[in-house]
This record gives sequence, structure tokens and C-alpha cells, in this order.
Amino acid sequence: MKLILGLGITGLSVARFFSLHKIPYRIADSRLSPPMLDLSEQENLLSDCHLGDWNRSLLKDVTEIIISPGIAENEAIVAWSRLQNIPIISDIELFGRYAKAPIVGITGSNGKSTVTQLLGEMALSDGQHAVICGNIGKPVMESLIDDADLYIVELSSYQLDYTNNLNLLTGVVTNISPDHLDRYPDFDTYKKSKLSLYSYCAINIVNLNEPLVNKIKSDSCYVIDESEFNCEFGAKKDGDSYNFFHKKNVLMSSDELMIVGRHNVENILAALSLGHQIGLSLKSMVRAAKDFKGLKHRLEWVVNLKGVDYFNDSKSTNSISTITAINALSEKYKSLILIAGGIAKNEDYSEMFQLISEKIDAVILIGESATLFSQRINGCPVSIVESIEQAVISSKSIAKEGAILLSPGCASFDMFVDFNERGEVFKRHVLEDNKDFI
Repeated sequence: MKLILGLGITGLSVARFFSLHKIPYRIADSRLSPPMLDLSEQENLLSDCHLGDWNRSLLKDVTEIIISPGIAENEAIVAWSRLQNIPIISDIELFGRYAKAPIVGITGSNGKSTVTQLLGEMALSDGQHAVICGNIGKPVMESLIDDADLYIVELSSYQLDYTNNLNLLTGVVTNISPDHLDRYPDFDTYKKSKLSLYSYCAINIVNLNEPLVNKIKSDSCYVIDESEFNCEFGAKKDGDSYNFFHKKNVLMSSDELMIVGRHNVENILAALSLGHQIGLSLKSMVRAAKDFKGLKHRLEWVVNLKGVDYFNDSKSTNSISTITAINALSEKYKSLILIAGGIAKNEDYSEMFQLISEKIDAVILIGESATLFSQRINGCPVSIVESIEQAVISSKSIAKEGAILLSPGCASFDMFVDFNERGEVFKRHVLEDNKDFI
């Protein structure tokens, strides 16, 4: 008997797989109304389902537990299972048992979704049937197909926490910065979770610009460097742009790209390095990189209104993401207005506040953290508003040139369902409330 812990998107995908393959299973969720309950009932997946408080009887006859990534290690049922030596695995490990094509794994605090999507488009450009799945969106257990040439899987630290065995052809940790510290006892534990990806890789790809990663033994590496470098792929600054290299051969300039910022230079280098290891042609990869528009809510250009560019970076839920966005746009724009705020995470925002004072002309704050942030920001005008709509109106009245950037640096749950809704609301108000300014 398999036990599925958690009836969210992951749990539902595992239940569908077990049901299809006639593998006996039980589902348990500590919530009385988990998000996938109605859909699971409609699909007749709940023949053995337990909702509400967990107890030890759930473990009767259980030989393995597939746990949803949102369930923390300190849950009592996890401890009970370990005492009884019942294996606990992630859906990722389960997926690896059934996948018939090579798997590429991508993780990191920031940039992993962009690298995952870009690599997928590079593979498509090269004529490969690549399946993009994992933390980026589609659950891995619903991505198994017979004719896949390649699986490109975005992995969160939560998923890696419960993964014990996984065969990856290659993989990369894009970077590591403080995040999810409400889940982990300390930053070191979180770092180890991310770095565990390399223990499953046949070919380690390492970002030499990332100090918490660059000591890992690498089979291939990439770097942005002003001097000579010995990596397979690299980039060098050339005025206001970057030149990309394969060994000593120039591949393209960042001026040819649709995405901006030094962080995206690193993301492209990661995708190039991964693609090269799985046999994609340089021509196909460069073509895909030039055509790549980026992901929604990740420094997404929205519109130009009266000479002012609007950027939606709602995916920014930590300080490092906001720092990255500010640095990226400040390379191009002399004037920047920042919309930030939400539920602040348990991290040190000092570096973000310092950067704001140096490079931002005005800040408009929203959400739970607005008052706290306003007390920490010096060197530029700060205002607090009640909604995204008010933030758009206020920023529009201030901006005469340059760019307006939504990059909250915080979680969204105080005002929105998730960062997707936050970004869509921002875009809607930018486009609707400013029609007369287009």
C-alpha cells in the first residue's frame, strides 16, 4: 500500500498515476477541504481517503510514502514514518523510476524557471521532443510520455528534500540566496538542500560566478568574466552589453536578445551549457536565445506609455530578486520608480534598502510590510498606498521618463492568491487605467 500525503496538485497527479496503473494507495490530508478535493471526487480517486488530523493508523500496511513538497520535515507523521522505517519519497523520485528518456535537473534560488523554459525552447529549436515539467508548472507524474526525447525538470528545494534517488544526465544550481527560511532551521540547511542536486548528476554544470556553488567539482562550467576564462561557455562585458562565447568563439551579443540584465546573461549561459551537454547544436541554441521573450511575471516588459516603460516582476518574492531587477534595469534607465511590498520573508533586506537609496527615484509601497519598509528606506521619496491600482496611478503621476518596476521582494498572500494574480492585476491596471496616456 502506497500512502499519498497531501491532496494538492502533486498529490492529485500521483493519485491519477496510481489509479491508472492499478497501484493500491491511500490519501491523507490534514485539511478538511484540501484544494484538489472536488476534482479528486469527480475522478473517483478517493476510495481510501482520510481528511483532518493525522494519526498513526494511517501508516497501517503502508510500504512507501509519496509526500507533497509543502509538508515539512517536522510534521509528526514524518517522524512516525521514519521510526517505522517507512521510505518517504518525492514525486520527483517516483517520476525518475518510470521516465524512459534522459532527465535534466535545474534548481536555484532564482533563475531556475527561466533556464528551464529557455532550455526547452532550445531543444525544440533543435528538433527535440523535450518535456518541460516540475516546479515550473506541470507535475512530473502527468508528464510521462513514451515518445519524449528529453525531460527538463525544474526542482524546488522542497522536492529535493524528499528525493533520495534520481538519475540525472546533467543539472545545474543557478545560484543560492536566503529564501524559505521559514521552512528551514538555518541557511546552511537550505543550501545543502539545493546542492544535493549534484549528487544525482552524471555531469555537473557549475556557475563560477556563484560563490556558494563554485567550489563544487564540475564537469563543465560557465562564467561572466572580464579576463580570460577556461569555461566551455562565458560572457564578457562590452560597453553596455555582453558578448557570449563558446570557448573563444563569439556566439552573439546581449543587444540581440529580448531579455535584459546581467542575471539573464547567467541564465542564458546556464541553458547553453546544459544544452551543449545533451547534444543540442550551437546554431539552434543561439536562435532560441535570440527569440526568447522571457517568462511572465519575471522582469516582463508590459508596455511603453508616454516614453515610460512598465515592467512586471511580480515573481520577485525575496530581496535578491528585487536587487537583481533593479540592477538589470538601472543599466538601461536613468530614472526608476519601484513598487514593492507584501509579506516580508525572514531575511535581511538591508542590501535591498541600500540599493533602493542609490538607484531608485521614488518608492511606492503596498501590503503588510509597507510601514516597516518605509522606515528602512532613505534617500528617496516613499509613499504607501492601499492597492496595486493606486500604486499604478501614483507611479504614473511621478514618472516622466525611464521605467516603472513592480518588484515586490515579498510574498503576495496578504493581498492576492499568488504572484501570478498580483502580476496580472498590475498589468491590467497599467493597460486599462492608462489608455489615455498611450
